[in-house]
Order: sequence, then C-alpha cells, then structure tokens
Amino acid sequence: MALLRKNDDSEIPEETEDEIPVVICAAAGRMGATMAAINSIYSNTDANILFYVVGLRNTLTRIRKWIEHSKLREINFKIVEFNPTVLKGKIRPDSSRPELLQPLNFVRFYLPLLIHQHEKVIYLDDDIIVQGDIQELYDTTLALGHAAAFSDDCNLPSAQDIDRLVGLQNTYMGYLDYRKKTIKDLGISPSTCSFNPGVIVANMTEWKHQRITKQLEKWMQKNVEENLYSSSLGGGVATSPMLIVFHGKYSTINPLWHIRHLGWNPDTRYSEHFLQEAKLLHWNGRHKPWDFPSVHNDLWESWFVPDPAGIFTLHHHNS
Repeated sequence: MALLRKNDDSEIPEETEDEIPVVICAAAGRMGATMAAINSIYSNTDANILFYVVGLRNTLTRIRKWIEHSKLREINFKIVEFNPTVLKGKIRPDSSRPELLQPLNFVRFYLPLLIHQHEKVIYLDDDIIVQGDIQELYDTTLALGHAAAFSDDCNLPSAQDIDRLVGLQNTYMGYLDYRKKTIKDLGISPSTCSFNPGVIVANMTEWKHQRITKQLEKWMQKNVEENLYSSSLGGGVATSPMLIVFHGKYSTINPLWHIRHLGWNPDTRYSEHFLQEAKLLHWNGRHKPWDFPSVHNDLWESWFVPDPAGIFTLHHHNS
C-alpha cells in the first residue's frame, strides 16, 4: 500500500492502513464552521483520521494558524489548495443565492484530483457537527459499481416536523427545470426522491473509472448554455449536476448519519431526544448556527474552537 509522503502539514504516521480521509472545505467567512466540524469529528472517535482541509490560496496561512494555535493542533491534517480556474465558464451567475456559487461548493466534484492515495473518502459540508464515531460512517457499504453513497431526502424525520419546513425540496422537481427539453430527455420522473450531497462516502476507484468529474462538468457546462437548474427552487447549483449524474447509481447512508435542515427555518426545532440520537447534524439552509437567528446553536457552539486571530466571531442575540 502506498505510504503517504510526510509533508510539513503535520506528523503523518507511516502506517496508513486504517486511515480515514475526511475532506472538508474552509471558506474565508465560515472558517469557524470548519473548525467546529473537525473538533466534533476528532473528539468522538479513536480512529486515525487524516483531515484534508481545502481552501483557496489566500486563506491557506490562516487555516494553518487556526489549527496549529488551538486545541486542534493534535490532529493529522493536510491543507489542500483548490484552484477555482477549473470552474471557468462552468458556472452561471445566479443572483438569488450568490453564496451557493462560492468555488469551494464545487470541491466535491473534484475529489480524485485532490486526494490520491485513498480508495474510500468521506466528504463533509462545513456546517455540520458529528456526534457519533466517524468510523461508522466510513464503514458505509457501497454497492458494486457505485461511486458514492448519500442520504435520501425521502427518509427525512417525522411528518409533523416536515409540515413546518415549508418549501423544502425532496424531489428532482425542486432542483431541475422540467420545462427544458434536455431535462425531460433524461427520462427521470420529477417525483424521484432527491438526495443531499453535503455528506458523501465515495469510492475513488469507481469515481475515476466512471469519469464522474467529467460527467459533472458536462452538466455544469450545459447549465451555462441552457439554464437547466440555476434559478430552481432548491438553489441546487452544486446539487443538481450530482442528482443527474448519480441518478439510480448510488448507495445510501444511514439516515441518522445525516440529520439535516437545521438551518432551514429558525422557527422549527427538532425534539431533544431526536437530536441526541443523531450521529451527524447538518445546518443546511440559510440560518447558520454561528449567526442570528438560528436553532439548536447550543449543540453547535459546544464544539466551537475560538479563532486565534480573532477574525471569526459568533453573532448571537441570546434572549
């Protein structure tokens, strides 16, 4: 088995047999989210985790400082630069939710280019907290021929919670524009259950074999030309190409490993019991737990690692 080359990012043990690679992005304005996520993962497992922290060039020094000058200094990590020029001509400007067009949202499309020596990889959005042992998520079984596993949007929590999550998208109809011929020609029923690519367990061999990255880029390109999904309700600029490319060809993650929509509506709360059972919490939606208004931010804040540079601060108005 190829050994990792030691580099100056950290002391990486020679033995990489049982290493779990976790890819997570660190965007300039949300770095506190990344650090809280890393802290929660590291604190809840005995597994040997190697964190690939992905950033744009101008943030790399800050990422390193935050890790090395905080309680996270114990972790094994590599800092990876993502070069946004690969996205040139592939993203259609979308004024309704410009934050979804940040280059790092597309890192998940390029996993094999960023990570070379691993067969299986976990990708996580930054607005998550892990309460379980990440080894369990890593042990997710991928069916033969599947390049990835996701959480289905149809195994969402109980109906009474969902009623209050008005406007929630859980079918392909919410992400793709079915008035367009290109979408109709896919032959995918609009009522097909969607999935959420904020938590991914991926098989790199299959990913490369099926040229997943090329396929995703093709659909980005088509969207630039034909506006197939950018302005859709789901705001699914990074989700939509994945829904198309992985349709009918993905394995599923245990639903407790992706409890989401905590950032959907500040008036909707999950029961404490339900949240305790959850292995992974995801504040997808506009209401992030480091901002106001938001819900269940106490769960998030217990993992927060203060910014040694003092740039990232919490915006809470505690009543």
